[in-house]
Amino acid sequence: MTSFARYPSLQGRSVLITGGATGIGATLVAQFVRQGARVGFIDLDAASGEALAASLAAGLPADQCAPHFRAADLTDIAALRGAVEQLRAAIGPIAVLLNNAANDKRQGIADTTPAAWDASMAVNLRSQFFAAQAVMADMQAAGGGSIVNLGSISWMLKQGGMPAYTTAKAAIQGLTRSLARDLGVHGIRVNTLVPGWVMTEKQISLWVDDAARADIAKGQCINKPLEAAHIAHMALFLAADDSAMCTAQDFIVDGGWA
Repeated sequence: MTSFARYPSLQGRSVLITGGATGIGATLVAQFVRQGARVGFIDLDAASGEALAASLAAGLPADQCAPHFRAADLTDIAALRGAVEQLRAAIGPIAVLLNNAANDKRQGIADTTPAAWDASMAVNLRSQFFAAQAVMADMQAAGGGSIVNLGSISWMLKQGGMPAYTTAKAAIQGLTRSLARDLGVHGIRVNTLVPGWVMTEKQISLWVDDAARADIAKGQCINKPLEAAHIAHMALFLAADDSAMCTAQDFIVDGGWA
């Protein structure tokens, strides 16, 4: 039986997670709820978000805050800001932001239109900046906080077939470092959590075939499936006080592939 860390500093801490209804995001929501955090999450998928919030709320102790969900299109900055305001009212000033929302749509160079390029940047990069902008005043007032931007090893591996996505994910490293410099004076830490190929339901149903499994086996030093929980365990550490002097860094969780 494997036991994982509990972080006392996360108890009662207000945590905002984008793209939290399914996949890695849903696991992040569940893990932070289990730590006793006050969790709010945003996603475009209203049905999945509401179902997740209800399932996690069932059976919680009376003194623990149930997770709060708001449906919003994160590429609509006014809608993003409105959802953050609503969640702030429900869970309190935001102390931790997990910029998880993403869309790894496959699209080759010749098939990438200007509209498709802009759409990829909007969800994979722009939303991360404006979510950080929306919560930084809360963290400044508190004298600190943690922002975790989700990256990807795809661009490190020179993966083809989705140039807009890999470009956006590469840019997140630059975003993290610039935010870390500007916000560090307020005690706000900003890091990039960089997953490998995580075996979510979406990935398995759409992309993971025998050839992909062979690539994973060849690439990873530890030849085991990379699960969303592995990403969440690193996110918990980066959100907690245990990582108090970690900022402007990349934390790669990929089984040793990149």
